[in-house]
Amino acid sequence: MRSFFNRILGISDRPLGPLPIRESGLPPSGNGASSFHLIWQVPHATVIAVRATLEVTQPPRTSDLYFFALQATFTGTGGDQGGAHVGLQWNRRHPGSTAANWGGYRSQQLGGTILSGTESNLPSRPSDPNTRDFPWEPHRAYRLAIEPGYVPGWWLGTVTDLATGESTSIRELDGGGRSLRAPMVWIESFAACDAPTVEARWSDLEVAPRPDQWERVHTIKTNYQSYGAGGCTNTNITADEHHIAQRTNSERTTDNGELLPSHR
Repeated sequence: MRSFFNRILGISDRPLGPLPIRESGLPPSGNGASSFHLIWQVPHATVIAVRATLEVTQPPRTSDLYFFALQATFTGTGGDQGGAHVGLQWNRRHPGSTAANWGGYRSQQLGGTILSGTESNLPSRPSDPNTRDFPWEPHRAYRLAIEPGYVPGWWLGTVTDLATGESTSIRELDGGGRSLRAPMVWIESFAACDAPTVEARWSDLEVAPRPDQWERVHTIKTNYQSYGAGGCTNTNITADEHHIAQRTNSERTTDNGELLPSHR
């Protein structure tokens, strides 16, 4: 998922005149994916932990890779150290095509290399250190979290099944820094733009400016991978009184850069 550092910022404003349309075929982006994001509007410059609840309400119906993730940037006195994403994958390399991922990269200033980490206790059929076998289910709520690890500069990624209360630690990453900034959640799809619709619903977006002090995020900003960057133009983001929904292969009714309430 190398593209997540360079795909989310600097999206141009809506151009004048008709927008180009890409509603079918595979995304021609550098990594072959189309992504779209909910950028959290956080009053704090930095926090020490972030978490969000995810429910995949319309699961994939193809064998293509999908990734539903929570992301944050690691930062410290020397600036940004890197960033990582924790989430669920629809990934045919894993049993039942279900997996959990916790991985990331150093900042470009520090070389952009893959972050090292502890060995996960979860198995992985393809022996991928970042992506592990994990039997998640559609229509079931999971809380994704990024929190400080046991050693300063190391970060723990967890998935909690809210139906059972069981929390699974994927592993710890050597991300550097002492705090987090720029949290967001997103979908990345490697399927054709006209593949059957997939929907994920997000709720309870929260940040911790201090230990054990969680605060709700009230507003998000929409962000779609642009046509010029290879994105599908039929992805959409909507909000209701309980959730923010992301849908592929859906009429776009919410523009890029709009502010939406994360709950009412």
